[in-house]
Amino acid sequence: MRLSRAAALGAAFLVTTALTLTGGSAAASDQLSGATGYVALGDSYSSGVGAGSYDSSSGSCKRSTRAYPALWAAAHSPSSFAFTACSGARTGDVVSGQLGPLNSSTGLVSITIGGNDAGFADTMTTCALQGESACLARIAQARQYIDNTLPGKLDTVYNAIGAKAPSARVVVLGYPHFYKLAGVCVAGLTEKSRAAIDAAADDINGVMAKRAADHGFAFADVNSTFSGHELCSGSPWLHSVTYPVDESYHPTAAGQSNGYLPVLASAA
Repeated sequence: MRLSRAAALGAAFLVTTALTLTGGSAAASDQLSGATGYVALGDSYSSGVGAGSYDSSSGSCKRSTRAYPALWAAAHSPSSFAFTACSGARTGDVVSGQLGPLNSSTGLVSITIGGNDAGFADTMTTCALQGESACLARIAQARQYIDNTLPGKLDTVYNAIGAKAPSARVVVLGYPHFYKLAGVCVAGLTEKSRAAIDAAADDINGVMAKRAADHGFAFADVNSTFSGHELCSGSPWLHSVTYPVDESYHPTAAGQSNGYLPVLASAA
């Protein structure tokens, strides 16, 4: 079943609003001797948009007490915890506004970043509104950016983190596939569009993993934990289009606690 034009326009508006985001050493305990603070950086996937229970003092950054950084800190009691991840952040925003808490006492840093740089909101809007052909063309454009431009932007972020927190274990977390292909969804995007969106997620994860490894950082792939819990799975840990609209296409509280937290715990 296809969306009516009115429904598609509405979905596209919601997606546009919502998605303005919205391999290192294994000897972590030895590395962190004397450096035990935790700093959580990144975009809305790290701030916890979609999980609810937002800290009112975080304003539009919408940092959630149910986000994986807050859950990890509560479970492990680091000597200090600074949560600067913010909804809507791009790589430049991390460098200019999130790195203040980093120092020689920082033992752990986590981050998700790059999706906003790659134009995910515009891509999903195009897919919701303009049909399969335009969707595939926009995804191809995003993938070209991911391959050619994003690596340098990630290098800038990773270099800055390494310079400010030289003793830290840095964990770069990826993005999950959005869709279970051949799943239970009967409306919305075509299967070919869904497959292309998942392929773009693989591209950005691949770039992040390579750049992380080259900087001596760990990359944590969340597709293993989200497997079977994508959209169209029947048991999703991701929101589709929702109210409030900015939670659309973000992990639910279960996605944070069961999808993101375990991979951070393993990599940290």
